[in-house]
Amino acid sequence: MNGADRLCDTLLVNDVDVCFANPGTSEMHFVAALDRKPQMRCVLGLFEGVVTGAADGYARMADKPAATLLHCGPGMANALANMHNARRAWTPMINVVGDHATYHLQHDAPLTSDIESLARPMSHFVRRIASAEDVGPAIEEAYVASLTLPGVTTVILPADCAWNGVEPAELKPVKLPALKSVDAATIRDVAAGLRKHGARAAIMLTGLALRETPMEMAARACAATGAKIFSQMSNGRVQRGAGRVAMPKIHYPVDKALDQLKDVDYLVLIGAQIPVGFFAYPGKPGRLVHEGCEIVTLARPGDDLPGTVAALTDELGATKTAPAFIAPPRREQPALPTGTLDADKVCSIVSTLLPENCIVCDESVSSGRMFYFDCHSAPQHDYIQLTGGAIGEGIPLAVGAAVACPDRKVVAMQADGSGMYTVQGLWTQARENLDVVTVIFANRTYAILHGEMRAVGVNDFGRNAKLMLNLDEPALDWVSMARGMGVEAARATTAEEFTKLFKGALGRKGPFLIEAVI
Repeated sequence: MNGADRLCDTLLVNDVDVCFANPGTSEMHFVAALDRKPQMRCVLGLFEGVVTGAADGYARMADKPAATLLHCGPGMANALANMHNARRAWTPMINVVGDHATYHLQHDAPLTSDIESLARPMSHFVRRIASAEDVGPAIEEAYVASLTLPGVTTVILPADCAWNGVEPAELKPVKLPALKSVDAATIRDVAAGLRKHGARAAIMLTGLALRETPMEMAARACAATGAKIFSQMSNGRVQRGAGRVAMPKIHYPVDKALDQLKDVDYLVLIGAQIPVGFFAYPGKPGRLVHEGCEIVTLARPGDDLPGTVAALTDELGATKTAPAFIAPPRREQPALPTGTLDADKVCSIVSTLLPENCIVCDESVSSGRMFYFDCHSAPQHDYIQLTGGAIGEGIPLAVGAAVACPDRKVVAMQADGSGMYTVQGLWTQARENLDVVTVIFANRTYAILHGEMRAVGVNDFGRNAKLMLNLDEPALDWVSMARGMGVEAARATTAEEFTKLFKGALGRKGPFLIEAVI
């Protein structure tokens, strides 16, 4: 038995049984150990950003971390953007980054790099393994950190720590510490603040507080006090649909967000951050609440967020109060759009035909900005989205979600420009035969950047600006790209064509891509 075997066994005894990987030479002993552990599912990504994005999507749906396998510092550098997104979603993840053997580092070989410094900005926990016997303790620490911080952890595995022998040992699951609870006095103070401010108060949620039961409890608290309810602008996972809380999230455009929050004088944050603009704009505020708003952080990420919501609702005497904001079911199916296809019609068709208990992975960016609001009364589903703003996560998120939930249909809403960052994820969908319908919003431009140029006061675009913002010279051919990676695909230019293709994709298993030309 060697250090790599101990690594696999420590992961498996703690129920980490999926590894998304893009290995290299330094990790060959880990690959060999994985080959000896059939209970570990190994999923290959052709780019490291696919690997970490898929691990993010997996953990959001599985409520436990996956492992990743990355090759030295440059391999991890390719993975950093989606590590950033996972960090912003507070996603548990265990990255195993291979490195040169400890005694080889002195030679400054071409792949030598400062992995710790690369990892720290995107990781909540970083640990270099010191020896083969140190492998088990390091992985245990990373596992605990991933679920209690919670978030992205990175463990650096020198090659000789993987190949050197270790003594056999009986492994047991690590006991996780209890999540932190909010003290009763703070709960009483916040309850009093909600009663005092009534309709000019609001509760803002994220993380595990956006599951069905805690959302409903929060909505009971709001019904008892008259307070409003919001989620953050970007969240790891929301349980949505008819019969659940129609949870409004903060708008991306600053003016819309300011209007949402203009009447809030008392804001209670449960896991959430103070709402701010995604970017700074000339003449507009960075914070989205007015200067006189009192902000109370009741619980932070890593605290017991559902327990905090339950305790607050109990303090308000509202546990039996009928919840506010429950989305009603649709009385009848809306009429499906017809004619030339545009982004709004795509969103309308998808929200109308969304299947029960599906998973929506949303990186539609500007094209699908209103899609979330269209789905309040859709059949019940889980919604996961781009969180940190580092585009290129949508296709990998769908990979991870489908691996975590193989019996559920995954609907990926994907902008074309950001989809090109990690298009290799389609190959993984084909290889694993994942049940994903990918909808490409093919406007052949970085449409969001057109809007951002106008937002900073530039309304006339010259040749150079158009070259940097448009994708039409040549136009991307998503059907050919998807088919080249083994995914069936078709193109729609009318609403009728899109409806037919989307219905057909929902009625079959396996990956399918629709290029919606808008």
